[in-house]
Amino acid sequence: MLKNDTFLRALMREPVEYTPVWMMRQAGRYLPEYCATRKHAGSFLQLCKNTDLATEVTLQPLERFPLDAAILFSDILTVPDAMGLGLYFAEGEGPKFERTVRTEADVAKLFVPDVGTELKYVTDAVSSIRKALDNRVPLIGFSGSPYTLACYMVEGGSSSDYRNIKTMMYARPDLLHRILEVNTLTVIDYLNAQIEAGAQAVQIFDSWGGSLPYGKYQEFSLQYMARIVAGLKRENDGRRVPVIVFTKGGGQWLEDIAAIGCDAIGLDWTTDIGEARCRVGDKVALQGNFDPVALFAPPAAIEAEVERILTSYGGGTGHVFNLGHGISQFTNPDHAAALVAAVHRLSRKD
Repeated sequence: MLKNDTFLRALMREPVEYTPVWMMRQAGRYLPEYCATRKHAGSFLQLCKNTDLATEVTLQPLERFPLDAAILFSDILTVPDAMGLGLYFAEGEGPKFERTVRTEADVAKLFVPDVGTELKYVTDAVSSIRKALDNRVPLIGFSGSPYTLACYMVEGGSSSDYRNIKTMMYARPDLLHRILEVNTLTVIDYLNAQIEAGAQAVQIFDSWGGSLPYGKYQEFSLQYMARIVAGLKRENDGRRVPVIVFTKGGGQWLEDIAAIGCDAIGLDWTTDIGEARCRVGDKVALQGNFDPVALFAPPAAIEAEVERILTSYGGGTGHVFNLGHGISQFTNPDHAAALVAAVHRLSRKD
């Protein structure tokens, strides 16, 4: 039995005593203890693939802050890596792939990996983290969206203009749809394996969906996420497993996202949460949407911004407080502590 299930209740729009909070990328380089563990691991990928160390870093932010959820320590790019594309991390440049998927021949070679073999280190970490949490708070599993994964697979890394994938989208939409098909089948298997291993909620990170034009977003990103939501195991251990969909830059498509059957929508900082609530009504919960850069401001300013977001959302349930994107590695941990404390204090029902 969970000692603190506030996060899960808020996602299901059930009554809560206060607004729960967690932070995207909460186990990360802004924490000195994380940096020490990562150094000990030897590299980011070795850290992801070491069950004990992945468990350790997942729990580190919970030792510091009274967060209402833990999120599996992993990376969205473990999926294309399992497809044999050769993930590596170049110092100061972020993730790269040895092999890109750009030609008809490249696409023909793509396959749905055996999640139970190729990604067993992830599900092993989920099981280990659940045990280590000892029911303190729920554990979130996650995956990248098919389109976001495709961006990295086609571009070979991150991109400022998505020139290669968008050229494929316009010139050879059939090839891009084939990549997305393989990614979708893989993500369904991957998230279901995480749920079976103990994840109590899952989030789909559609980090680059917001770069798509209207119409293309629905065709190349949203319809595939809808298929994932439909293919997931939605109950485990006698409890609903909520699904959060987060499209960064997707504020203009909230009604469309709310219609795919997810339980919650993640918002970035460009959307007013009160307006978002009016638009989606009681269809879904909302997660967000503090600007991560505001954490560089003094604690009093952080508190004021927390109050503004809570006030904009209004009373009732269905709000999970979060950042509008991942926390910066340069953030002062004391400022993250001020955020968590402010959310709990200002939202508590007296």
